[in-house]
Amino acid sequence: MISDLSFYLLAIPVVVLVGMSKGGFGGGFGTLAVPLLSLMIDPRLAAAILLPILCSMDAFSLWSFRGTWDKLNLKILLPGALLGTIAGALTFEMTNADWVRVIIGLLSIYFVAHYLWGKHFLERLEQRRPNKIAGSFWGSIAGYVSYIAHAGGPPIAIYLLPQHLSKSVLAGTTILFFAIINFIKLIPYVWLGQISGGSFFTSLALLPLAPFGVWLGVYLHHRVSDRIFYWISYGFLLLAGIKLTYEGAWGLWG
Repeated sequence: MISDLSFYLLAIPVVVLVGMSKGGFGGGFGTLAVPLLSLMIDPRLAAAILLPILCSMDAFSLWSFRGTWDKLNLKILLPGALLGTIAGALTFEMTNADWVRVIIGLLSIYFVAHYLWGKHFLERLEQRRPNKIAGSFWGSIAGYVSYIAHAGGPPIAIYLLPQHLSKSVLAGTTILFFAIINFIKLIPYVWLGQISGGSFFTSLALLPLAPFGVWLGVYLHHRVSDRIFYWISYGFLLLAGIKLTYEGAWGLWG
């Protein structure tokens, strides 16, 4: 179990922000978690610590958004997501910590670019219908990056946003999708030894923050615009992405 106080000073607000994201407010906050924690610990350990917390958040979020999901989109997305998750499990251990830092750093920078340009561009597109080819592709990408860094939100957003779903249906569909994927991820995380006794007890220490973060997200979902929070969260994500990419590249080739 991690005993460094500075780690918890960073981890506590990160977990609350992720809980808010799971509660349907500021969906991009979830991409902050692994990159920010990776500034202090191995990114593989950060992912292992976060997974049990994410699963508990999913349980709370599912109750809050029960029945609001789009069944057709889930049927299209989940098969590809399962394949992406398997690919992530098979390749995760082959990648050293510096490579993971580079991957997560570049993903973080991409996610910020997607928010600054792609998200607004997609929202202006003519409304689209669910599509099996596009859904399978983006579902597989989401499954892979979700396994590597718990950051599958943007690929799912790329697929779902052009459909102009209502705010609650979009949140409910995303929440159920990642609840299924996260509970599936527990199997290879435990089987491959990524979740250890130390990481699990660290997760338990942070676990009480999960319902608070979800409750706060649900509360804000119905009352507050998330525009400013997106700008703040993606600003931190961009800085973390640049730092992780630099550190990982320096470790590999420095």
